[in-house]
Amino acid sequence: MEAVRLAPSANNSQPWKFIFADEEPVRTQLARATFSDIIVFNRFTMNAPVLVVIVIDKPKLITRLAMAVKKRDWQLVDIGIAAEHFCLKATGEGLGTCMLGWFDEKKVKEILNIPADKTVGLMISVGYPPDGYPLRTKVRKPLEEITSYNSY
Repeated sequence: MEAVRLAPSANNSQPWKFIFADEEPVRTQLARATFSDIIVFNRFTMNAPVLVVIVIDKPKLITRLAMAVKKRDWQLVDIGIAAEHFCLKATGEGLGTCMLGWFDEKKVKEILNIPADKTVGLMISVGYPPDGYPLRTKVRKPLEEITSYNSY
């Protein structure tokens, strides 16, 4: 969490709270809120020993004004940076992570007693991969496709 604490944010607002779920039945209830009978791609969360829920806090007044003027939601950018700091540090410690954007926010808020005026921005599954578990090859665009200099 020290890596998250040091993450930059708009106007240093740090608009996040990380909630760790590692005890039953909370962990299992949260895992079940990430999939359904129809949406099945997050079922792996049932095997994650820890689920992290990132709650978006209300930004400072100056940040809210700037977001309105610039028509940008810096809170989402801020939690994305904080989440990536978390995941990179966890990976460096030998942990596996997966950011989850698909979940039933209403259920998550009920399970964790999150106030109605707060927003659940992301969830992250965390755990040690099984011994000998092959890491999935990441398919990424080539650098030439995502990089340019001095012009689009």
